[in-house]
Amino acid sequence: MEIKPSPVQEIKEELFKEKNVRVFIKREDLNHPIVSGNKWRKLKYNLQEAKNQEHQTLLTFGGAYSNHIYAVAGAGKAYGFETIGIIRGEEIPPLNKTLSFAVSCGMKLHYLNRSDYREKNARNVKQTLHNLFTPFYEIPEGGTNNLAIKGCTEIIQELEHDYDHYCLSVGTGGTISGIIQGLKGSSNVVGFSSLKGSFLTSEVKKLNSEYSDNLYENWQINNDFHFGGYAKTKPDLLEFMEGFESRQGVLLDPVYTGKAMYGLYQLIHNDHFNSGDRILFIHTGGLQGRKGFGL
Repeated sequence: MEIKPSPVQEIKEELFKEKNVRVFIKREDLNHPIVSGNKWRKLKYNLQEAKNQEHQTLLTFGGAYSNHIYAVAGAGKAYGFETIGIIRGEEIPPLNKTLSFAVSCGMKLHYLNRSDYREKNARNVKQTLHNLFTPFYEIPEGGTNNLAIKGCTEIIQELEHDYDHYCLSVGTGGTISGIIQGLKGSSNVVGFSSLKGSFLTSEVKKLNSEYSDNLYENWQINNDFHFGGYAKTKPDLLEFMEGFESRQGVLLDPVYTGKAMYGLYQLIHNDHFNSGDRILFIHTGGLQGRKGFGL
């Protein structure tokens, strides 16, 4: 399950020249032919553990447009697992492109109404799933657990150079936790929340404390660029993405990476960084999410 390190390239902009900062992007969107971005990092050691436990089936959770559902379905097909997707809400035919892809990979879809889905970790819901399906290896919604964090530390281990700041989008907190643990307290990490609210700071603290006794403090979550909440956008975000993609030739998605890159540009514009700083933006993939917005 080894893959080549994803490339790093520099982004050139007049703004960066004016502020005397250099910005680089690690192209995790190119790290795997099927399961790209942070999803590959999160799944790598979970797939190995499922094999170690001699499981033949993966079961996981997600919404109808979930990058994670898409990734688990693709990974299952590629690495010889049956897959089951527990989908939030009711089935709405025809299936969207995300769920159609999942089914084409052999994933069985099982729908839970939203109230039951909110209780998916409750003992009675867990027991119902075990009664319904053959033995399975469970991967949490979004893929975040200690094995996922371990996989994400390898993003840092691949790098040939050090940077003053590491920036990325944050959803469930697993990827940024891997970056924090991989850096071992060096440099500064800025996570841009794609969700409305400020709860991710405590969630990332919790994930790091469960993963390691080393509680680093060289990170922060910026909550200013969620654009209304998860999967919500505004015209200025889409306009920014279009301009960035035409200048740089790098695609972003409006759920995660587009918001984070927009936030990074705003921080640079507002002199958040020091003159001479080197900044690495970690592209966490998720480009299949563009389909839900007609991009």
